[in-house]
Amino acid sequence: MRTINDTFLKAARGEKTDYTPVWYMRQAGRSQPEYRKLKEKYSLFEITHEPELCAYVTRLPVEQYHVDAAILYKDIMSPLPSIGVKVEIQSGIGPVIDQPIRSLADVDNLGQMDPESDVPYVLETIRLLTQEQLDVPLIGFAGAPFTLASYMIEGGPSKNYNKTKAFMYAEPNAWFALMDKLAEMTVTYVRAQVKAGAHAVQIFDSWVGALNVEDYRLFIKPVMERIFNELRELNVPLIMFGVGASHLAMEWHDLPINVVGLDWRLPIQEARAMGITKTVQGNLDPAILLAPWEVIEERAKAILDQGLAQPGHIFNLGHGVFPDVNPETLKRLTAFIHEYSAGKRE
Repeated sequence: MRTINDTFLKAARGEKTDYTPVWYMRQAGRSQPEYRKLKEKYSLFEITHEPELCAYVTRLPVEQYHVDAAILYKDIMSPLPSIGVKVEIQSGIGPVIDQPIRSLADVDNLGQMDPESDVPYVLETIRLLTQEQLDVPLIGFAGAPFTLASYMIEGGPSKNYNKTKAFMYAEPNAWFALMDKLAEMTVTYVRAQVKAGAHAVQIFDSWVGALNVEDYRLFIKPVMERIFNELRELNVPLIMFGVGASHLAMEWHDLPINVVGLDWRLPIQEARAMGITKTVQGNLDPAILLAPWEVIEERAKAILDQGLAQPGHIFNLGHGVFPDVNPETLKRLTAFIHEYSAGKRE
């Protein structure tokens, strides 16, 4: 195993660090000219199925921006075909599923995942990165059951998740059976990533903010407790993140996780005032990256000051990097975060 800069891991565990570590969601991919050149020749499917290519895309932002962690380049839908869900990533649309879940029988027909045979290319990519290529931690990840279920029930992306909620309310037995199936798949998938070498794990519940707190507690929180209780045995930092879910931040804080991910809607100081004592990750609005540098610096400084008020802050965006962000902006921002936070700690 290579020697790595463990600042990100220390911050995730709430330990003291010399500076605030930083990485960016979607730091690998659409905003990078090298990636766009690759996409002229290869599809996302082809890149993620070719370990050397996938490792290159994953490590590129580390080399270019000098961030403190890499996140595996892949899609949250990657494990679904292994349980019998046919997914097609359509350009301009996103994941599309031909046969949406409509009944308990559909749930019962779902299979089980065997990572070594179903996604060997993912595990080989992780081994390449952690054994030969990276000098920072690698973050593995998986989609959370609600977000995966929303695609499986809606048949693709949705703005309101009406079909998903209707299924949840009208077919609770089928819903909880689906949650159990997806929980089992998630735990199996993440365990395999960590066994292959991933140093931390982020669970993306991207769309769970569509639920209110009461429904989250009833329909989602039990399955998330199960997942994180099982993953806690892996002894790696566990991060929870979703978009538009500030009202669920304290629910996440209750889970057996290390890091609560915040989007830009909930300031760090407000999260702390609510009672969140765990490490927080975030939370610059990604749209700010398109503003003049003076605005970016001012907003980043405010976030850093709030994060430095007590131990446990990882700088990130409140969602993913936009395709039209200049890579030089991310490089400059990373340097500023390191320098400013180190100066504040002296």
